[in-house]
Amino acid sequence: MAAFTQSDDLQGAHFTDVNLRGARFVRSDLTGAVMRAVDAAGADIDAPWLLDAGNTLHINGVDVVPFVEAELNRRFPGRAERRAGDPDGLRAAWAVLERTWQATLERVAAMPPGTVDISVDGEWSFAQTLRHLVMATDTWLGRGILELEQPYHPIGQPNAEYETDGYDPAVFSAAAPSYADVLEVRAEKTALVRDYLASVTAADLSAARRNPWAPDQPVTVRSCLHTILNEEWEHLRYAVRDLDAIEAGLARWTPGHG
Repeated sequence: MAAFTQSDDLQGAHFTDVNLRGARFVRSDLTGAVMRAVDAAGADIDAPWLLDAGNTLHINGVDVVPFVEAELNRRFPGRAERRAGDPDGLRAAWAVLERTWQATLERVAAMPPGTVDISVDGEWSFAQTLRHLVMATDTWLGRGILELEQPYHPIGQPNAEYETDGYDPAVFSAAAPSYADVLEVRAEKTALVRDYLASVTAADLSAARRNPWAPDQPVTVRSCLHTILNEEWEHLRYAVRDLDAIEAGLARWTPGHG
């Protein structure tokens, strides 16, 4: 089976009468890709940045982005409020998000032992997803908004592939923590966001900050909070998707590697 990596530059390539059945594209840039007379039955596209303002995806001449956005908001009540711009709106958005995550935690608790460590199709396990959200909170609240020099908890799960600037990888634990420890730290981090939002003002939201991953790019406290909310909803979507697959017995799984 052929494998292409970052060193293979396929920009502008043409594929004609090529069989890509079952091909898998991970962290690949398909911006502007054009497909004509293709058989895409059963194709599965997950593109979290597709819903950013101005992006489009045309299938048979129809931009499907608005339909995808509306359907995700229907499936996840409260998701539509993740871009709230005022303090009260952000507080309400966080409250509904916390309730949704709590329901998901209760769902997992009722599933067979070991469920939290199952990796579906090579994706993060449920426990690893929670650990990544610990890191996301540390990045965008701790480092971005509060401007802490070293905000990271060792239990966090980094994206080693592309989040390599601005932190020392040695900060993070090489050993997989217990699920109980993950839940404890995760609860502490969600409480930090809740407590910050409890007293945030409109003036605070407009205050300038540095992008944690690109310090030369200015951001605002509001945009940092939007990133936290977006990370939370996207990873909740991933988690629910994989839990559904596990429950349906459709998952090809391996133990999560943390």
